[in-house]
Amino acid sequence: MTPPAVTLLDVARAAGVSKSTVSDALQGSGRVAESTRDRVRDVAEQLGYRPNSAARRLRRSSTGAIGLHLPQTATRLDYYMNLAFGAVQRAQEDGLDVVLLAAPAGAASGPLASRVDGLLVIDPEIGDSAVPGLLDAGVPVVTGERYLGPSPTPTGAVVCDNAASLTALLDHVQGRGARRPALLAPEGASAWAEALRGTAAAWGGSHGSQVALRTVPFAATPAHAEAATRRLLASDPAIDAVICAPDGAAPGVLRAAAALGRTVGADLLVASCVDGVANRGASPPVTAVDLRPAAYGRACAELLCDILAARTPPDTVRRHAWALETRPSTTG
Repeated sequence: MTPPAVTLLDVARAAGVSKSTVSDALQGSGRVAESTRDRVRDVAEQLGYRPNSAARRLRRSSTGAIGLHLPQTATRLDYYMNLAFGAVQRAQEDGLDVVLLAAPAGAASGPLASRVDGLLVIDPEIGDSAVPGLLDAGVPVVTGERYLGPSPTPTGAVVCDNAASLTALLDHVQGRGARRPALLAPEGASAWAEALRGTAAAWGGSHGSQVALRTVPFAATPAHAEAATRRLLASDPAIDAVICAPDGAAPGVLRAAAALGRTVGADLLVASCVDGVANRGASPPVTAVDLRPAAYGRACAELLCDILAARTPPDTVRRHAWALETRPSTTG
């Protein structure tokens, strides 16, 4: 027999407070001392209390859902699918569903505001016509990375230090002997793309060794990366390291190197700004920055949940950690 669900009254009795105090403490509302709020949350967790999401939606006149907007090219990319799963998992912990929004969703902010309690907008690009409407939809909005366009400021943001991660890659290949590195950078006006292009220029200036820069599509395929690498190495045979920015495209760099008689891990080092299955399974495996996409999606959803529940003030910016994974493509 399934045991009865734990109720607010059960939590109140165990914590030695009133039912209304428990409700305020768990929702982050009302005048509840921080020590009491912490005690109530601890007791609720110990008892296994799960809020009645339907009743909670009625109390706050909410939809019980948040919207998720990904870049238009994201549907085939491993990174964004993992990010979405992380966001869904965290939202469900607050009793919220996640609605994946199609690109035109931002065109009508009124109807959108009536369908969701808040929005997650990931890697917003200036060229994405949906983004201004999403930011002006009348509900809290958390962006994954900053938005560089002239539009209403999001309610919160979760950002990675993309300048630091590319600097780490460039320092790594230089430490492995590279003297003429190149970057296949993403096109477009997103915070990620601009950080990578700016960092490449700054690193080259400070090291007296210009980084050869070539642009490829934001969601470049291995074929895009292969063609760009062939042209790059043909025009500048002194290139001894290629860092490929887009998710999943680095195997194309490996193919180009093999076709041109270069030995990856020896006379040509190869790395990626985004880790994923394609890099780990390549031959040789490719050194990459692990942006921990599932954890990143979770962090974005957590910030939005915290803002919706008044646990965190608006205008909060949180940082997300990355890790450099070194593999045979740069270590030989």
